[in-house]
Amino acid sequence: MSRRESPPPPPPPPQLLGGQGGDCEDRPERTEPLSDSEREIIQDTWGHVYKNREDVGVSVLIRFFVNFPSAKQYFSQFQDMEDPEEMEQSSQLRQHACRVMNAINTVVENLNDPEKVSSVLALVGKAHAIKHKVEPIYFKILSGVILEVLSEDFPDFFTAEVQLVWTKLMGALYWHVTGAYTDVGWLQVSSSAV
Repeated sequence: MSRRESPPPPPPPPQLLGGQGGDCEDRPERTEPLSDSEREIIQDTWGHVYKNREDVGVSVLIRFFVNFPSAKQYFSQFQDMEDPEEMEQSSQLRQHACRVMNAINTVVENLNDPEKVSSVLALVGKAHAIKHKVEPIYFKILSGVILEVLSEDFPDFFTAEVQLVWTKLMGALYWHVTGAYTDVGWLQVSSSAV
């Protein structure tokens, strides 16, 4: 190498989801579409869950906030609550739990309409990126908490096979939501989530 030539630039550092310029190295690969039988499994099992949507949603959010207290920073109404019983009584937490469960319900009801699912999840992702400034990793964490609570609360319906199908659905939801973050040029990078 002559004096005039400079060494090649080092490769860019790995970025968390939504790095500069919308580059998304941590964005998961798109999952395979759900088969007809997988959609049927999800819709059948969801019917049992949705009958108890408020209680299930509250259980999900309480576990989420207890196990990942940094997530509470995005919720001024209950960010200072430490006691799970206090969280359970919070009308704001209950309202948000219902919104989460209703969003999942919209997805499940429209599994045969990929454009509708994509549109709904794009709205969720963009709102959380732009308005609420929520780090996208929390969607991945929340997906895991949802799967845990569903398998514990509904063991008769959430067999190993059903859990695999739901894991595939949660992967697809995360893929769509993170796509919305990328579309809006998400720039906030932090590892405070874990």
